[in-house]
Amino acid sequence: MAEKLPSPPGYEGPGFFATTADKAIGLARANSLWPLPFATSCCGIEFMATMGPNFDLARFGMERLSFSPRQADLLMVMGTIAKKMAPVVKHVYEQMAEPRWVIAVGACASTGGIFDTYSVLQGIDHVVPVDVYVPGCPPRPEQIIDGIMKIQELVKNESLRRRYSDDYKQLMDSYEIK
Repeated sequence: MAEKLPSPPGYEGPGFFATTADKAIGLARANSLWPLPFATSCCGIEFMATMGPNFDLARFGMERLSFSPRQADLLMVMGTIAKKMAPVVKHVYEQMAEPRWVIAVGACASTGGIFDTYSVLQGIDHVVPVDVYVPGCPPRPEQIIDGIMKIQELVKNESLRRRYSDDYKQLMDSYEIK
């Protein structure tokens, strides 16, 4: 049975509803994310299972995967990232339009996982800012869905002015991102 989404906080009365632009835009953004899957290993296989009929990520507004960074607003990095791939991840992130969010799916994307070697990046947060970490090796589809729901909460409650704040500019400068 279809579940009715709750209205954003605001003023309600017979025949009218009022809320702030931040809340209305946040609700629309949260339920229309276009993820770009950057999958390199077993976490990508679990993501494929998440997109399948048993878990059906489409019910969260995620059925439209974007393989073009210019049309995506959620970068999902899944799996082991070699240090040679780090500039590619950063370049893909830079090509995405604002506002943009990042999920690190699995132990390898979050911390390098079991691969504590010279050639493996020990977490993508050395290259791009990460909003949500999904633990596991590999994480179950339920965990990936939980991470996406956390991103949706973050998107829903993010101020429209956050991306123009001095704190955000300092964060981008610390990653040398334009």
